[in-house]
Amino acid sequence: MMSDDGCGAPVQTATPADLDTRGQVVVAGRVTGDGGPLGGAYVRLLNSDGEFAGEVQASGDGDFRFYAAPGSWVVRALHRTGTGEASVTAADPGLHQVTIAVA
Repeated sequence: MMSDDGCGAPVQTATPADLDTRGQVVVAGRVTGDGGPLGGAYVRLLNSDGEFAGEVQASGDGDFRFYAAPGSWVVRALHRTGTGEASVTAADPGLHQVTIAVA
């Protein structure tokens, strides 16, 4: 399903903690700002060299999800109120959760 804002990024939903990743690396989480969820941010996945790997638009509740290869990743959120980023190392398949605080 594509977003309705024309960016082409898939619509995001909350990722359940018991998600069956089927042996894949899943990098998922929530964008926050001012103490609560921050919806509508563009969330980018960057590899360990800082190169762009993908982008989605966070849901209205700030949720996002990427399917990635094992390795080290930077997840960056861009919102009209600011930016934020977090790092995650996903050495093994499974759900790797991260929270990005936008300031």
